[in-house]
Amino acid sequence: MGLEQAIITWVHLVCSAIWVGGSLFIAIVFAPVLKTMSTSIEERLQIMIKVGRRFNKIAMPALAILIGTGIFNAHQALIRPEFLFSTSYGILLVIKVILVVALVISFVVHIRIIRKDIEQKIIEKQFAEPQIVQLRKKIIVVGQVTVALSVAILLLAALLDAGL
Repeated sequence: MGLEQAIITWVHLVCSAIWVGGSLFIAIVFAPVLKTMSTSIEERLQIMIKVGRRFNKIAMPALAILIGTGIFNAHQALIRPEFLFSTSYGILLVIKVILVVALVISFVVHIRIIRKDIEQKIIEKQFAEPQIVQLRKKIIVVGQVTVALSVAILLLAALLDAGL
């Protein structure tokens, strides 16, 4: 059981590094650098969408694996279901699960905002400047929420691991 748990924890950590690390890189490094590379909002959106689609090819499986290994780990840690609401570990776990659900919703909303037909309209310059600015704001806000939730979930994971 020890080796199996170690491997599951390792997979969970690798997927967390992909999801959170990649999200933070895009938000803190890539987006600001992109802003200095082009003055055209349409061009920046096109590049960001392409980068996002490429990232999603590894991020979505990583998120799915994170959820699966997280469920497994939670099941292993909670010996009896009543511990879920009667221990600090259980309460932190419930909060973490709520944040994970919010994260998945935020991520789905983000994907819906930048779906293929919207990307095509950007490429074909079918949006007026105010529409582009509005779209960019939505993408940024939902992206920031997604990153903030990811970091908060990581904090809760650390608290759970510490046994608080």
